[in-house]
Amino acid sequence: MSNYEDWLQDQPAPKKKQAALMVAPIHGVLPYAGDRNPLTRSDTVKRVSTALATPMTGGIRQVYHIDGESEYAVTLDALRSPEVYGLEVQLPPLSFYCRQKRKVRTHRFDLRLTFRDGYRRAVFVRNATSLAKRETQDEIGDIFAAVTEDFADDCMVVCTDDYTRAYRDNLRRIWDYLQVSDDDADTLVEDAARNTSYWYLSDLIANCDMEPWRCYQAAMRLIGQNVLWTDMHGVIDYPSRVALNA
Repeated sequence: MSNYEDWLQDQPAPKKKQAALMVAPIHGVLPYAGDRNPLTRSDTVKRVSTALATPMTGGIRQVYHIDGESEYAVTLDALRSPEVYGLEVQLPPLSFYCRQKRKVRTHRFDLRLTFRDGYRRAVFVRNATSLAKRETQDEIGDIFAAVTEDFADDCMVVCTDDYTRAYRDNLRRIWDYLQVSDDDADTLVEDAARNTSYWYLSDLIANCDMEPWRCYQAAMRLIGQNVLWTDMHGVIDYPSRVALNA
């Protein structure tokens, strides 16, 4: 029987922490502009690298590296608004005085939104368990108190627990459909939503004299634009309950 020392020597040496993944230049896409690269390997967090276009980038897609799926869902949720002009992620560190530790610390906001009127909002994203802790609440107060006008006009907290798996999946699909232009289908489905009787999405589509797949995509865009209401925490499909937003 082998002894412990022999067994230990047979084990592979622990892997060194690997550098963050680098995304090579993409033709026609603006490069990543964040202050740090979060694309490190993780067994628990799924990093996201995506290319998004905003009015701030002149409609040209730009690479964004995002810390996780929850932060990505918050990003897509915000970009649904026509009032959002631009997006920044992985912002430079903000120095703040931490009352608990009694020393100066730094914090990186997950994202910052710029609206069409120039108003800028920094977004603090965290899960419900963390947000319920007094120490986190005190830390947020310290961080927000350190934000100056040259950094953001205001700050907000977003709880990741509000973004269920189905909600995140729906946001990704809605965002993809919002990149497709089909004004005829959008107009037809919206007109049917305002002037016909229906209960399920399948009923609304049946009221439209157009290919069902085009009507489905149009309905998804209308949901994304808050023209139509549905339960975002359930998978959106033909049996989904839909209604005209008040």
